[in-house]
Amino acid sequence: MEIEPKIMSQVKSILGEFGNKYLTSKGSLKRNNVINDLDKFDHELMTKLFKDPLIHKNYVEKIADTEVFKLNQFIEMFEYKGFWEDSYTKYTNKIGLTAGGKFIDESADVVLDFPFKDTVLKAGMTKEDQKDADEPFLHETIAKPEIDELLEPKIFVNATKYDKENLEGVSTDKFDDENLIIKGNNLIALHSIKEKYAGAVKLIYLDPPYNTGKDFGYNDKFNHSAWLTFIKSRLEIAWKLLSDNGTIWISIDDNESHYIKVLSDSIFGRQNFINEIVWQRAYAPVNLKKTFSKSHDYIEVYAKNNSSEKELNKLPRSAESDNRYKNPDNDPRGPWKADNFSVGPAIEKNIYKITTPSGRKVLPPSGRSWLLSPKRYADYIADNRIWFGKNGDNIPSTKRFLSEVKNGIIAQTLWTYEEVGHNQEAKKEIKMLFDGNSAFGTPKPERLLQRILTIGSNGSDIVLDFFMGSATTQAVAMKMNRRFIGIEQMDYIKTVSVERLKKVIAGEQGGISKDVNWQGGGSFVYAELMEKNQGYLKDLLAAKDMNELDTVYKRMKVGADFDFRVDLDKYENDAERKALPFEEQKQLLVKLLDKNQLYYNFNNIDDADVRDLISDKDYQFNQSFYGKRD
Repeated sequence: MEIEPKIMSQVKSILGEFGNKYLTSKGSLKRNNVINDLDKFDHELMTKLFKDPLIHKNYVEKIADTEVFKLNQFIEMFEYKGFWEDSYTKYTNKIGLTAGGKFIDESADVVLDFPFKDTVLKAGMTKEDQKDADEPFLHETIAKPEIDELLEPKIFVNATKYDKENLEGVSTDKFDDENLIIKGNNLIALHSIKEKYAGAVKLIYLDPPYNTGKDFGYNDKFNHSAWLTFIKSRLEIAWKLLSDNGTIWISIDDNESHYIKVLSDSIFGRQNFINEIVWQRAYAPVNLKKTFSKSHDYIEVYAKNNSSEKELNKLPRSAESDNRYKNPDNDPRGPWKADNFSVGPAIEKNIYKITTPSGRKVLPPSGRSWLLSPKRYADYIADNRIWFGKNGDNIPSTKRFLSEVKNGIIAQTLWTYEEVGHNQEAKKEIKMLFDGNSAFGTPKPERLLQRILTIGSNGSDIVLDFFMGSATTQAVAMKMNRRFIGIEQMDYIKTVSVERLKKVIAGEQGGISKDVNWQGGGSFVYAELMEKNQGYLKDLLAAKDMNELDTVYKRMKVGADFDFRVDLDKYENDAERKALPFEEQKQLLVKLLDKNQLYYNFNNIDDADVRDLISDKDYQFNQSFYGKRD
């Protein structure tokens, strides 16, 4: 079955008006003829194209009160040899780092280039969505109408508010900028909240699938490039949601860390990279390993606007740290701690003799110099900031006063499990919440998120996590008085994520609760993207024989949206298809469904056939969330 985007179908319809000038007798494009006439600004051809509403919408832009046809972008559509294929890329089997079309051994400027790079991948996380990687990679130029349709804001249903008085939830018809949990595909959900939250999110934490071969289901030769496409689309919209003073934190392991760093540089700007954190996720080696036992993950940190003035919050000091400060000379400025007065490598002007109070003359250790110049050293002596030991005979040290660091300490880039927890601690936290059951396989410890939220946000700031999982980010945000948004597609959002947050509201004492004196409280609103083709998908998968399958297909022909690649007449009359076994016919029907129409668009909420499917409360909730339309 041929795959033909709406734009190309419309273009071919127009070209057909010119007889056999641009199309063969079989309807195939005469590409060179089309491109040559476009290059020559053929008046008749350009006029017909310009007047077509679909082409005009996507390829005409108004500049200085003049409509301009984006000819180069339009011609680009014809220059792809395989416009009807899933992949619109100049490479078929090569993934690598390129600059200006050349690989890095030919250039010093590095960008990430990979198959499907210029496409959008919906990439649902359910097994049905991932099976056979059958959904299309939509090209940003060729399939722009399909992408626009895919990313339209969707209708919310089953809006439910949870708080201490309504732990089991109560349906709601309004949204007052409360904590928000959304069930649905995260790419589509992010675009649904884009207008409301653009530039308003202070901190984004992401724990995406690491693409280890077990957590991302595109198991073909393009698994790596599919993963990069999947991540790219989501990082681009996340960046638009981030506030001007916000930061984004991405957890990853060594399987994709270098690629996601280069990809993030290209989207966020390399200048906005702050640092890479190493988190010691494991406390004991796995002796079954034959090479290395991995004990750490990475967290890549970017700022929306990184500059020399950019400042992150400091970490609070512990009582143990404060106890290291003493006052052996009764300095009126209070307790202090001796710090090294020599540094390396040596700076020649700072190598000089110092005479201690006992009369001993000392030089800095070999290969080092003193911390200060002779003049600055004299200032420190006058200010009683140099310590030579109780007997005045030691080499000099500087005095670091507790009063000067009381406002906190700068976070380092190595985080040990003693400081922020490890994987086993995280699993234990989940088991305690769910009576010993491992309700989720790969959670993060609450202490890790506590540190991230401490450094990157303040009370009442909005925190976003759209790979929500077991809701660790949202649980910690609630306990730390942050506002939050969480997005998750998997069904465990109701049995794990929401249940966990209900326990937080009730005052559970696991994780960081005792550290922050959590007493319970808070609230959140849960809502689902309204499913469209999803119902047919579920019925297809539940069919047990050909009769049930045919029944579902007949209903699909009336109400379903089919993939734009599908010719139903060819499908129904295909003798080879009819001979397929039951399971293969079932999977073929699954593929026929338009996976980009799994949810209803908000702009169709007043259509009679849609309005009848929505409760009055959900209708009002959507009006409250998006704002009433004119």
